[in-house]
Amino acid sequence: MTQELGLDPASVVWLRQVHGSEVAVVRAGTIRPSPLEPRTADAVVTDEPGTVLTVMTADCAPIALVAPGAVAVVHAGWPGLLAGVVAAAAGELRRVDDGPVTAVLGPCIHPGQYEFGASDLARLVNRFGPSVEARTAWGTPAFDLPVAVRRALREEGIDRVEDADLCTYALTNHFSHRRDGVTGRQALFAWIEP
Repeated sequence: MTQELGLDPASVVWLRQVHGSEVAVVRAGTIRPSPLEPRTADAVVTDEPGTVLTVMTADCAPIALVAPGAVAVVHAGWPGLLAGVVAAAAGELRRVDDGPVTAVLGPCIHPGQYEFGASDLARLVNRFGPSVEARTAWGTPAFDLPVAVRRALREEGIDRVEDADLCTYALTNHFSHRRDGVTGRQALFAWIEP
């Protein structure tokens, strides 16, 4: 996959994602996690040109955070949002570069297809407000993941958000765990040009 994009596989930082809030920071002179020994984290930040950051998703929200001299990628499912992964990633990015931040929200599941249990939905509504509560296309309670991501970003002072506005469940050319069960993953790559 990386070679098809013209990326040096040795430059790619892989993570073992666990739906938490741990953030890896890769800077010049630090040891990069490898595909064989990935770092356990759900976000990664770098200011090192040529270092390619990646997260993998199949309904969770992939987010890129872009500052003038640094970049981060975030894997944000509902447990990670509750754990504070967006705040943790934004905080680490700002420690590396305190310039203005733009966010890019990639394809993720949308509420029309994201049926949700009452107790977990109540926790999310309590944390992010009533706007994250929605209904599925068939009328059952749902969680609006894109709205929750934008709320978490706004809480960190990140108002510039480019949203792909693509639902992984609805689009058969995207992987969706909710739709397919065991499935592949989309990859979000971000890097600073050398």
